[in-house]
Amino acid sequence: MNQPKDVGIKEMPRLDKWLVLSIQHLFAMFGATILVPLLTGLSPAVALVSSGLGTLAYLAITKGQIPAYLGSSFAFIMPIIAAISIGGPEGAMVGSFFAGLVYGIVALIIKATGVHWLMKLLPPIVVGPVIMVIGLGLAAVAIDMAMNDPATEAYSGVHFGVAMFTLAITILASIFFRGFFGLIPILFGITTGYAFAAWQGLVDFAPVQEAAWIQAPEFLVPYVTYTPNFSFEIILIMVPIALVTLSEHIGDQMVLSKVAGKNFVEKPGLHRSIFGDGVATVISSFLGGPPNTTYGENIGVVALTRVFSTFVIGGAAVLAVGFGFIGKVSALITTIPTAVMGGVSILLFGIIASNGMRMLIDNHVDIGKKRNLIISSVILIIGIGGAFIQVTDTIEISGIALAAVIGIVLNMILPGRDRVKTSSEMFEEMTEDNQRDSESDGAA
Repeated sequence: MNQPKDVGIKEMPRLDKWLVLSIQHLFAMFGATILVPLLTGLSPAVALVSSGLGTLAYLAITKGQIPAYLGSSFAFIMPIIAAISIGGPEGAMVGSFFAGLVYGIVALIIKATGVHWLMKLLPPIVVGPVIMVIGLGLAAVAIDMAMNDPATEAYSGVHFGVAMFTLAITILASIFFRGFFGLIPILFGITTGYAFAAWQGLVDFAPVQEAAWIQAPEFLVPYVTYTPNFSFEIILIMVPIALVTLSEHIGDQMVLSKVAGKNFVEKPGLHRSIFGDGVATVISSFLGGPPNTTYGENIGVVALTRVFSTFVIGGAAVLAVGFGFIGKVSALITTIPTAVMGGVSILLFGIIASNGMRMLIDNHVDIGKKRNLIISSVILIIGIGGAFIQVTDTIEISGIALAAVIGIVLNMILPGRDRVKTSSEMFEEMTEDNQRDSESDGAA
């Protein structure tokens, strides 16, 4: 049987095929993208619009050469919650804006000096444990949503049962679904859990009935709906997280490069992709959405379908913007019970932590080496333990941000650092691994 032909990066599919492929990408990103605003108290409709506009900006900045979709970043969940507790959603948007600026500054430096210094600053031994902190630090949030009735903030067997049902369905979908459906277990888990929660009487459909079909999202626009308050405390909470997501960005670009057989780090260049990511986050901050990042779910769709067309990615972005303005859809999302989101979050946050561990394994980081053991141990305990530095009466550096900064410092000062590979060497290694995997599959 002949394998279907790859759809090239600049290739425009036939209209009917284009629509179906774009909807596929929309479904792949949908569950995770709406989960972040639901967990942080932001608007899911705004998150959809900002992810779509951010993706379109990313495609334009990268000259349509990288087939990547951008959605809500999980790394910023705890910082957003902390920022909202200090300055409300408006304060979180200010922090998000400055995080996006960090991307822009780093992109300019990379254009002038190359990318090697960034890989040296953020090696796997630093980024891996910080990613683990992000996932494990959210564990209490997931369990609280799963076990407690949000109305009374007390334990509820019904809510916990719904959460466990949702978790079980999501796990089964992750394990047994194949093809495209294997890429959307989160969405399947949420929809099935929602139906079960409705059967248990936990869903109020009144907001859906009252909502209009066409309805503008509740945007937060600076100097239009609010006056920004530039709080240094919020900036210190959110900006250091950009250092972590920058490293994740590099990893995503390497994976995409491996899948497509093109070195995107070299062409169109990491400076363009990072700048595009930063612009997407700035756009989101101007609208009231969470920071954006390249999505592993959509990279999985590209790898599975071998459809690399950026026209398809752009189509998904346009559809996401359109969904944000459908009032019935936005209202339906807001009726999802916290127990359902808690059940899904137990798996998702655990996967985030496991991905940090996977980064260490994939990069052959030897934890038996004292230097690596010390760096990872200190990052984990400081980040999960909630350590903080009180800078002034109103400004403190805490949690993930402090763990990331201390990890970077330890990596720079402790002796015995391993040589950092260049992007070309990493791409060549990944290409060789890909060829070996293909040969192994063929032999099998």
